[in-house]
Amino acid sequence: MLRLYDTALGAVAPLEPRREGHFSMYVCGPTVSGEPHLGHGRFTVVWDIFRRYLTWRGLDVRYVSNVTDIEDKIIARSAGEGRPAEEVAAHYEKVWWQTMDRLGVQRPTDTPHATSYVADMVALIAELVESGHAYVGGDGVYFSAETVEGYGLLARQSLESLRAGARVEASEEAGKRSPVDFVLWKLARPGEPSWPSPWGAGRPGWHTECVVMSLDLLGEDFDLHTGGLDLAFPHHENERAQALAAGRTFTRRWAHHGMIEDEKGDKMSKSLGNALGLLELLDAYDPRAFRLQVLQSHYRSPMQVGPGTMAAGQAALARLDGFARQFAAARPVAPDRAVLDAFVARMDDDLDTPGAVALAFDALRQARAERGPAGDARAAAVFEIFDRALGLPLAYEVAGVPPEVQARAAARDEARAARDWARADAIRAELQAEGWTVEDGPDGTVLR
Repeated sequence: MLRLYDTALGAVAPLEPRREGHFSMYVCGPTVSGEPHLGHGRFTVVWDIFRRYLTWRGLDVRYVSNVTDIEDKIIARSAGEGRPAEEVAAHYEKVWWQTMDRLGVQRPTDTPHATSYVADMVALIAELVESGHAYVGGDGVYFSAETVEGYGLLARQSLESLRAGARVEASEEAGKRSPVDFVLWKLARPGEPSWPSPWGAGRPGWHTECVVMSLDLLGEDFDLHTGGLDLAFPHHENERAQALAAGRTFTRRWAHHGMIEDEKGDKMSKSLGNALGLLELLDAYDPRAFRLQVLQSHYRSPMQVGPGTMAAGQAALARLDGFARQFAAARPVAPDRAVLDAFVARMDDDLDTPGAVALAFDALRQARAERGPAGDARAAAVFEIFDRALGLPLAYEVAGVPPEVQARAAARDEARAARDWARADAIRAELQAEGWTVEDGPDGTVLR
């Protein structure tokens, strides 16, 4: 049975779907106010891997990820660039999906937009005001955190501790009664986008949209809510509080992934000057190398990214591609069941992708050592793991090299593995006579 670390429990726990054969998950999506950064790259790939794995196991996965298309950062960029907020959001959403395509991330089943749910959010806020869980302040409507028992669960802190460590920003949210309260509805300033409400024209606070969207699309008691560790508190805690206050059963499990660090172990941020752009990285390296790096980092641990780590990922990817070309003929073979069973055991243990990848590389080495039917079955298991279960497609052919030529290079590799040097030399001579440069690489024959 699949087990995952539940932030609310503070422990690894079984992940039992609400409905047998189905899985419902909500992943906090982007605020489309600028280009995607490395943190976005990690979270989309982590949960894409998880989704693909569940699908590979035979589950029907409904994957919902929202798009925040109205928010303070979007409004600020709109003012700075002198163009409408909806134009800013549309532009950067297009960039977002283009980037996700480059990363090989499957599109969500549903991509609800905040601006399409404003009326539903107003209805929820009105319900919370009427029940005494929210109040009208000087500049909007606020949620009273102390009205929800156990507030602070996802922060692993008590309300008293959170209140002692919090502070109210004088320039923002001046109507708050307590520093742990949070805004549900912001009254609009002149020139800002706004929607009508019983409390005046304005826009919803960020913490409300995901509550409304997830419950509308997935229903109560859905299976999993995920996001970055930085969202556990306050964002996800505030979502949870609103759902409880409205008398709704929210998600069964909470899962959060770790942050991105540079190669020195420092958290990446623009203020530190060590932020490496995701688009810049994808232009410089094979995007599959980034997915491989994500796989080799446990999802709950910090992940280091930089030129050195990407070069290492690219080298490991070249090794995988070389193996794929060498054993391409084994693709139709039935995969080694023992290898796949061991892979499932790793993945079911709190999504242990580093262990799963290490196991696949072990199978790769054994396939090369054994050759024959047993080696082919192990190779087929490696292909099944990367191509289908983890969404990392391998290159079975070399661009620009005809399949017939690649087949002869593979035959030469087989001859060398069998220590049939005369045949290997004869194939080399044939290829060279046709104009190919033939080199012996660590993963087999290299043709240029």
